[in-house]
Amino acid sequence: MGGSDHAPGFHFCLPSPCLNRKAYSSAAARYVIFVTFSAFEPRERVVAPVRINAGPFSFTARWEAEGAPQTCAKFESLLPYRERIIHVRWSGEACWIPLGTLDLGLPYENQTSYPAPGEILLHPGGLSETEILIAYGGVRFASKVGQLAGNHFLTITEGREQLRALGEHVLWHGAQEIVFESL
Repeated sequence: MGGSDHAPGFHFCLPSPCLNRKAYSSAAARYVIFVTFSAFEPRERVVAPVRINAGPFSFTARWEAEGAPQTCAKFESLLPYRERIIHVRWSGEACWIPLGTLDLGLPYENQTSYPAPGEILLHPGGLSETEILIAYGGVRFASKVGQLAGNHFLTITEGREQLRALGEHVLWHGAQEIVFESL
């Protein structure tokens, strides 16, 4: 990395481990500050899109890492994620993955109660059970305890035209296997 043993940024250390004896001969030297810059400056992490296979349908989704960084990081650590998807009971035109009392340790971030078709939410639990919701039409996210909000962490970018067909398939044919994996 540019001939330096140090990552970009500031580094403080006592002279003896950092410098040879000849360089340390100055009595004025109390500490050394290394400032290193290179072409490898930290950048925003590029995360691969997510492939979602649900029943006979396939989709590609992008992470919403700017708005929901903790939710994205947690869910990415679970990939590949395999579960069953069912139709919602109270929320309208959506499918969901009930996760019960699973505590992912997530706060609310980038939350909404009205996801657009193709937006995927994760409700971190508390007021109601932990769950993942995939909107395919009009949705007001709710449970038997009332309106909920979920962390919008994924958005379907390819295959959106199949969302309604997925929802109707799950509604009329029951639970379907769903797999989330990095591309």
